[in-house]
Amino acid sequence: MMNNSTLFKMAEMHLYTMQKEFHRQMELPAMSELTFEERFGMLVEAEWRERYNLKIKRLLKDARLRCPEACLEDIDFTAERNLDKVLIARLSDMTWILESRNLFITGPCGIGKTWIASAFGNAACRRGKRVASFRVARLLDNLCASRANGNWDKLLNSLKKPDLLILDDFGLDRLNATHCRDLLEIVEDRYGSNSILITAQLPVSQWHGVFEDATIADATLDRLVHNAYRIELRGPSRRAAAATP
Repeated sequence: MMNNSTLFKMAEMHLYTMQKEFHRQMELPAMSELTFEERFGMLVEAEWRERYNLKIKRLLKDARLRCPEACLEDIDFTAERNLDKVLIARLSDMTWILESRNLFITGPCGIGKTWIASAFGNAACRRGKRVASFRVARLLDNLCASRANGNWDKLLNSLKKPDLLILDDFGLDRLNATHCRDLLEIVEDRYGSNSILITAQLPVSQWHGVFEDATIADATLDRLVHNAYRIELRGPSRRAAAATP
């Protein structure tokens, strides 16, 4: 009766995994050989692990990574890609996010910038960090549209919250005056508090020319560049290689 009451109370408190583990222990005679502390530790571990896994699953879903299957352990360090193993290893612990530093991944089309950005996003989620991923052009167009329906402030405020904001495909189109101002707002809101990861085909030295407004370009890049790590990829398109029979 006491065990049934305990199981009922666990369910009432939504401790379903702990309830399942407790029931498993009740049905396994060998458990009587363990101490109370050992069995109780197993109950807590089961509940904690389930909640942790659900949290990571939720973070990965909310991140909307373009390559959700990407992970740092699978990075191809082929020599022609110019990837620095030491830098990747240092960045893999996500300390740069704790320090509110930025990361730029540049290189030619198809070289794997988005995949590597997603791998960092995946790693950040697995360390309990909130991540959001956007294509730059689509995000800026959404901000413009939100002005018309009165949701601009709401959308802009939502971009402050993630520990890591991934801005993919920067520089594919020149930014008009409105886009320049909106991007500056995003960068300014996150400056010194949360990290930004940017992928671009253009080298950082050419980013200034993407902005229609040179003054805003100066202000935006000044906040982005000085505390950023850089990964500069080289080599042929990996999409072309994958398509080769």
